[in-house]
Formats: sequence, structure tokens, C-alpha cells
Amino acid sequence: MKKNLSKQKVIHAASTLFFQKGFHGTSVRDIAEKAKVNVSSVSYYFNGKQGLLEYAVTAYYEEYLEKVEECLKVTENQSAIERLNKLIFTIIQYKQSKLQLTCFIQRELTLDSIFVREMTVTYLAKENYYIRSTFFSALEGKKLPGDQKDYLLLQLKGMLITPYILHNEWKDRVIGEYSREVFVKKYVATIQKWLKFIVGI
Repeated sequence: MKKNLSKQKVIHAASTLFFQKGFHGTSVRDIAEKAKVNVSSVSYYFNGKQGLLEYAVTAYYEEYLEKVEECLKVTENQSAIERLNKLIFTIIQYKQSKLQLTCFIQRELTLDSIFVREMTVTYLAKENYYIRSTFFSALEGKKLPGDQKDYLLLQLKGMLITPYILHNEWKDRVIGEYSREVFVKKYVATIQKWLKFIVGI
């Protein structure tokens, strides 16, 4: 139990520092000091900083996709628009609950690196499939010209990541657990208004 607690402390410290200083700007010593553990603990648990990054991001996406899949399973008998609305809520709620790691990951995804390519092949392709298929189901029967559905999907995906790419614009307004919950409700409601307009086309 103690080992698991120390491990979580290291992950939490690393998430904060990666968010604040970037991956390359953060040293193993920085992480150890913030987590109040020995430097050797980082190597013991994760085999260094790169291993820690991979572990944290893998755990993030596995939990995220598990929640997405659970949401889609629970809503399988609901209407396509209800499913989509609940999926959007699930996605924003999860990203907001792990704000610093989400912002760091979104920032890293703008770079072309081996890390990004690995994420794309494994997790992002799966995420894209779930969002795309749920969104297109909600648009079924709507007569839209050409590739407009693809452009609308692009807009939706943009709305799902914008708060975590432009985090500096929100940092003074979303402080503490309560304001995060308020943000989730209000932001999801805004996306849902957009969806209502789109589906009503």
C-alpha cells in the first residue's frame, strides 16, 4: 500500500511539473523533490523520466477510454443525440478531472514525435472512432452537402480539446473543485446548444 501511495505521489508531482515546465524542462530530481521521495524511487517505479511519462500517459488514456466505453454501453438503448450528449459530458468531465495532465498531453500532441505517433496508433485512433461513429449516428438522416459532416466533426473535436490547448485563457476562472464542476456543466451545455442547432439543420 505504501509503495502504491509513493507511486501516485510521483505521478501527481510529474503531472504538475510537466504541465508547468514541460517534459524536457523537468528533471528527475525536480519530480522527486516535489513528490518528497528519493530520486532512486523514480527509477525504481518507472525506470526513469521517460518511463514515468509513458506510464502516466498510458494510465490516463486507458482510464479515459474505459469511461468512454462504459458511457456508450450504458446509453446503447438511448437516442443517438442523447448518447452523443452523454459522451461529450463524459469526455469533458474526465479531461477536467485530470486538468494538468490533459493540458500537457494536448500540448505534446501538437509536436511530431515518436511519442505522438505511438499515441496516435494506440489510443487516439480508438478515441476518434468512438467520437466519429457516435456523432455520425446523431447526424443520420440529415441531408448535408458534400463533406460537411467531416467539417462538423472537426468542429466538435476542436471544442473537446480547446479548453486544454488554450488553458491560459481560463486559468483564473477555473480554480478549485467547485468551479471545475461549474465549468464542465456550462461548457458541455454550450457544446450541446451547438449540437442542437446542427442536428436541427
